[in-house]
Amino acid sequence: MLVLNDGQIRSLGFRWPELADRIERAVRVLDNGDFAQPIKPYLRYRDPRNRIIAMPAFLGGEFDMAGIKWIASFPGNLELGLPRAHGVIVLNRADTGQPTAILAGGAPNLLRTAAVSGLMLRRWLETRPEAAPLRIAIFGWGPIGRAHFDMCASLFGDRIGRFLLHDPRGVEAASIPQAWRDRTDIVPEWQEAYGGCNVCITCTVADRRYIDRPPADGALLLNVSLRDYRIEALRSLQAIVVDDWEEVCRENTDIELLHRENGLLPAGTASIADVVCRDALRGWDPAEPVLFCPMGMAVFDLAVAGYLAGLARQAGVGTEI
Repeated sequence: MLVLNDGQIRSLGFRWPELADRIERAVRVLDNGDFAQPIKPYLRYRDPRNRIIAMPAFLGGEFDMAGIKWIASFPGNLELGLPRAHGVIVLNRADTGQPTAILAGGAPNLLRTAAVSGLMLRRWLETRPEAAPLRIAIFGWGPIGRAHFDMCASLFGDRIGRFLLHDPRGVEAASIPQAWRDRTDIVPEWQEAYGGCNVCITCTVADRRYIDRPPADGALLLNVSLRDYRIEALRSLQAIVVDDWEEVCRENTDIELLHRENGLLPAGTASIADVVCRDALRGWDPAEPVLFCPMGMAVFDLAVAGYLAGLARQAGVGTEI
């Protein structure tokens, strides 16, 4: 069994094109039905803001693996100078159940989250080539926000006109990659970025919804943090994509908000499989804003973790026990 810590995983590099392609292949396996993924339970105790989530899954096809991600999210950690999230991923052989790898969950979680967004953004751009140059707003400059910046710069750098960054805790100019500082603005209020962007990525740990206005025509909203939009901002949206309706329509997400207050039903959404396998984005007018709400699917964590374990074994990185 291979054991990988966070530093060892990061030493392999963040290979965004390969990661986005791997997520796309996982979506096709998902669409074929060769997977198992029970609804993930949330363990809560004492402070209701905190949760530890179990994410078991099997992913067949070319992947043929099972496993589980066990991830804790404690928002108050930020006030203690600690990361909000901690986790591990265990991979098992699909045929015997034998554990084959244990990975520290920090880097794989960043990679999976941003790679799913990258796949969605890639598909959106294929159907809306006129969207370039991109003006990309990122709300939240923690690890997930920075991973999205890195992913966008790597996959779409030649199509990006400007990044706009907002975090209520502030953004240090030195934390922006040197090559992008002349094309990146730090804005003190979210409104300064939101109206003028055509891609808005929310990566916050906001404790209350704050975006209260509809998006710009034709914008793509990558709603990674899931709880940033008030109902008045979303009420008129027609183009809504989810990774999995049963997962995402709960836990006070913006999808559950739309379901509860605006009558949104599964038939009123498309899935990421519809986007990848049936070109669903072409069914909406390019002027229609697109909202993508990914709750996070364990099958994608397996796809990324299996890829990283394979790279590590090839490179002789990690500890075999």
